[in-house]
Amino acid sequence: MNAALDQALMATPCMDADHPAVKAKAAELIEGLTSVREQAVALYGHVRDAYRYDPYQIDLSVAGMRASTVMDKGRGWCIPKAALLAALCRSVGIPARVGLADVKNHMATPRLIASMGTDVFYRHGYTAIWIDGQWLKATPAFNIELCHKMRIHALDFDGRTDSIYHPYDLDGQRHMEYLAQYGEFDELPLADIRAVFQAHYPGLMKLQAASWDEDVNQMAQDLAKDGEPPPGNARP
Repeated sequence: MNAALDQALMATPCMDADHPAVKAKAAELIEGLTSVREQAVALYGHVRDAYRYDPYQIDLSVAGMRASTVMDKGRGWCIPKAALLAALCRSVGIPARVGLADVKNHMATPRLIASMGTDVFYRHGYTAIWIDGQWLKATPAFNIELCHKMRIHALDFDGRTDSIYHPYDLDGQRHMEYLAQYGEFDELPLADIRAVFQAHYPGLMKLQAASWDEDVNQMAQDLAKDGEPPPGNARP
């Protein structure tokens, strides 16, 4: 294995592949699976659905972005969920990185737009996994329950092709639009992420600075409700 792949196997402060809980969960999930592809697919499915997507409680500290923190809390947003998938892969010898892109969410809920001030998700996170001589993109952000409520395509990963957001939802309406790609990283570039979030999400960062008071905690609980269409299946 070359040096670049070796780097994509190392434990880091955010992708803590050497954490006991990460190692134990990965070993449990791949038990009996012999191919890298099967193992990666199993790890992906676990991260996608076992941890609720929560974009409201954003903590850009190392501890807040750490893979094992997602496991501990049972929820996370796109970047730390991508870091968790990368850490699980690394812990069983599968090279993995976190990739970053800007995407426009044409179906962002009113509450989320109000919190972010935009429908552009800057530095959206996905996982890049090395399988059979190539890097494949896997996007474990949206758990299956949220996809059903929002009537969007659940992202599957087969270990052969990229798994990225669909441009349209189940009703043929615009969903995700990729605007820019920023590369794939052996460790989360937190300085860049913080600077971008400060520039584009000042309101969200003020909420973070307020230590996530009771109202913000309630918003996190309301995310699933945001995804429920109003009577008559009209879109918000």
